[in-house]
Amino acid sequence: MASVLRVAMQFVGILLSFLGWVLSIITTYLPHWKNLNLDLNEMENWTMGLWQACVVQEEVGTQCKDFESFLGLPAELRISRVLMFLSNGLGLLGLLVSGFGLDCLRIGETQRDVKKRLLILGGILFWTAGVTTLVPVSWVAHVTVQEFWDESIPEIVPRWEFGEALFIGWFAGFSLLLGGCLLNCAACETQAPLASGHYAVAEMQTQCAYLENGTANPSV
Repeated sequence: MASVLRVAMQFVGILLSFLGWVLSIITTYLPHWKNLNLDLNEMENWTMGLWQACVVQEEVGTQCKDFESFLGLPAELRISRVLMFLSNGLGLLGLLVSGFGLDCLRIGETQRDVKKRLLILGGILFWTAGVTTLVPVSWVAHVTVQEFWDESIPEIVPRWEFGEALFIGWFAGFSLLLGGCLLNCAACETQAPLASGHYAVAEMQTQCAYLENGTANPSV
């Protein structure tokens, strides 16, 4: 029963981590971190991402323009680019490392300690990837809220609002965190059967030694 639970935790953990990693990549390149709806022209909507700004018009369609200067971007967008790249790399590394630590993989089956360490390392990498996804998404959301309620800006000026990418990024970050937790819990579960097995073998060897000496009671 413990073995089935351990495998199930590994499967769910790696599945959630993979889902979070894919969604973090989508969040990185999706040009919908911020949305701007113009009240004066309801047929025109603006969106902004980390790499480009787009305008959506019913007659023309979607037109996007890449940001020309990295240094010309606001601080939250510059740091978000770096952190999202870091999250994508850590997520990929976590998948590779934790994949070799899964029980269903026959490679290194006899080296249980190595597989346990790989699972723990993979879980830590997923944790770090989740944090580096949640930080930029939450930072951009915080700046958006501040600018939306800024009283120094005239009410007639349109305000940026949350885009779909922020919600996808939050879901991706929490999926990576939860997947890393499950992998670390599964890694801790792997030691229980091994510990009991080693104890049983040691106890059997002790009893054999007493039988060879002609005594069955250890206290004799």
